[in-house]
Amino acid sequence: MTTTTTDVVILGGGHNGLVCAFYLAKAGLKVTVLERRHVVGGAAVTEEFHPGFRNSTASYTVSLLNPKVIADMELARHGLTVVERKVSNFLPLEDGRHLLAGEGRTQAEVAKFSARDAERLPEYERRLEVVAAILRDWILKAPPNVVEGGWMAMLPELLKAGGLGRQAAGLDTQGRRDLLDLFAKSAGDWLDGWFESDPIKALFGFDSVVGNYASPYTPGSAYVLLHHVFGEVNGRKGVWGHALGGMGAITQAMAKACAEQGVEVRLDTAVAEVLTEKGRAVGAVTEAGDVVRARAVVSNLHPRLLFETLVDDAVVPADFRERIGNYQSGSGTFRMNVALSELPDFTALPGPGDHLTAGIIMAPSLAYMDRAYSEAKLNGWSSKPIVEMLIPSTLDDSLAPAGQHVASLFCQHVDPTLADEHRDTVADLMIDTVDAHSPGFKASVVGRLTLGPRDLERRFGLVGGDIFHGRLTMDQLFSARPVLGHADHRMPVPGLYLCGSGAHPGGGVTGAPGHNAARAVMKDLGR
Repeated sequence: MTTTTTDVVILGGGHNGLVCAFYLAKAGLKVTVLERRHVVGGAAVTEEFHPGFRNSTASYTVSLLNPKVIADMELARHGLTVVERKVSNFLPLEDGRHLLAGEGRTQAEVAKFSARDAERLPEYERRLEVVAAILRDWILKAPPNVVEGGWMAMLPELLKAGGLGRQAAGLDTQGRRDLLDLFAKSAGDWLDGWFESDPIKALFGFDSVVGNYASPYTPGSAYVLLHHVFGEVNGRKGVWGHALGGMGAITQAMAKACAEQGVEVRLDTAVAEVLTEKGRAVGAVTEAGDVVRARAVVSNLHPRLLFETLVDDAVVPADFRERIGNYQSGSGTFRMNVALSELPDFTALPGPGDHLTAGIIMAPSLAYMDRAYSEAKLNGWSSKPIVEMLIPSTLDDSLAPAGQHVASLFCQHVDPTLADEHRDTVADLMIDTVDAHSPGFKASVVGRLTLGPRDLERRFGLVGGDIFHGRLTMDQLFSARPVLGHADHRMPVPGLYLCGSGAHPGGGVTGAPGHNAARAVMKDLGR
């Protein structure tokens, strides 16, 4: 057992932990990162899952990674290359038709199903971007925080609220109404107000249930849709892409940037306890009994894991502890990687082509998604699940042997508490679902990795399999994330901060929570 001293100790080497470490070290602070696994990256890692086949294990596509973080960390110089999909999305339909979405083609594709919808599409995209632009500006800012104390304490938060209010006030009446709709309505109601044909509503509505254990008709799901349009790839807004080498290429580039700034990263180092003295966080104790003392402790963990397993209840205010216990976390996510002997061949669009580089969405309508959620709630999983498949090896031949391929399957809905004993049954169902659209797919599978919600929790600390570290509902967003009064990344235990996806602005591989938390720590430590 040893005792070491640092300025800041960060619990967890996921992407937000690495981003936070980079900014703190660049400010001249000594930073130590403690990572439980044998590799940094958290849920953004690339691993071999079958001999000769590698793929992103959990998170599987890139768009939301903030351009400021990319530039500040010089991730391209450290080896990161992101390439765009040749087609954004491919929606094969059961009647043999299909919808392709991508630059210069979406409107014509929509016209195959509805001339009215095709005509309305540009205005829909314009109005969605108006709202997204306001929120995009606040991603790298801590939201207004509810604080106690006199005017001196309250003034900075009032100024933040005033700034946000002025931006909202700058919208015309139509924009303000859209802002309200996208925060309060269901995605289904929002989309039904715009379009009449099922395929385009399914294409957009899928974003509202990604990682969200809900129906597209659940109030608030329109915000989840909005959350997925913040991103960009190589300066092009709304585009999704692939990191060459998988999502682990992002976090390995981040690790190199951190090393260049002098960050110490300790792998295979699980944390047993946040060390507190006189009610203040002063370091961390590892499971091996080593002590790392620090002026600040920053957690990249899920907020429930942090406060339910690592922090002494005696130093946490009772109301905060109760609310963290009730913090909602759980998505209907079932994640698979499959090794393929050949490319899939879809009935709706036979043969190879750019559509195989797309996000392939197998869920033909909002009604289908609604039934998938209802059945999962009733029976534990849906007999007709929602499946998005990506085949990253069509863009990156480093992931599989020559002539063979890997596919990522992001599947929904299953109950967040799905028992391990049902894992293989559900995995077979997911394979069969793809095979129904692409006959022969099942026979081409030569290996697979299957991760249900409990596997995602055990491996990556995603409580309830929740990819966002907590549901993106209005009571858990912005000033209320994770708990009202602590949106500024400062937890109720002095010296303890939150830098993971359970903090503003929420989940996705953005780097924004890590960036924002670093700013709070630097301010408190006089940097």
